[in-house]
Amino acid sequence: MFCALAPAGGFAATDGPVKIVVLGDSLSAGLGLPGEAAFPARLAVALQAKGIAASVVNAGVSGDTASGGLGRLDWSVPEGTEAVILELGANDALRGLDPQLTKTALETILRKLKDRHIAVLLAGMRAPRNMGPDYVRAFDAIYPALASTHAAVFYPFFLDGVATDPKLNQADGLHPTAAGVDAIVARILPQVEELISVARAARGT
Repeated sequence: MFCALAPAGGFAATDGPVKIVVLGDSLSAGLGLPGEAAFPARLAVALQAKGIAASVVNAGVSGDTASGGLGRLDWSVPEGTEAVILELGANDALRGLDPQLTKTALETILRKLKDRHIAVLLAGMRAPRNMGPDYVRAFDAIYPALASTHAAVFYPFFLDGVATDPKLNQADGLHPTAAGVDAIVARILPQVEELISVARAARGT
């Protein structure tokens, strides 16, 4: 498990870095990339560059579904975690799993994290367009509905600006290159900053 630490800067050092876990699949685990090029590591670098104190732990597991993430939630998100970036569902869509199954698993994760007073950034996913309009409509609706219901920080599509761009994806057309990861980080950074603000507010500071 890769862990990166961004030193204190914009936030008071006495408060310590916000502890973030990225709970995801191969897209955040960094399949096909060296550890330092994976999303959590690059996100930590971006936060450091802005003077934001945060530790970012990579809890991505390649091939994981939303239900798989739920099954390992307790040990993947240890005590002391203050914020989670929830990036799951891509494999559900690729396998054509029932969208209701995906929604139920993600909702259970959100509820469990809320019970633990952990702030959440929900990273949305979209179904492959070749799955047919009914499936696409049902799957794509999962994330905005959950974000609204659970008042999570929301990033509508984790692969926004990267999906289908051959220059930003590996040969399989599914997983981002190092440049693709950097593009994701740049786009999602405002929501991550919001997540950190929510987590810090929960400290009562």
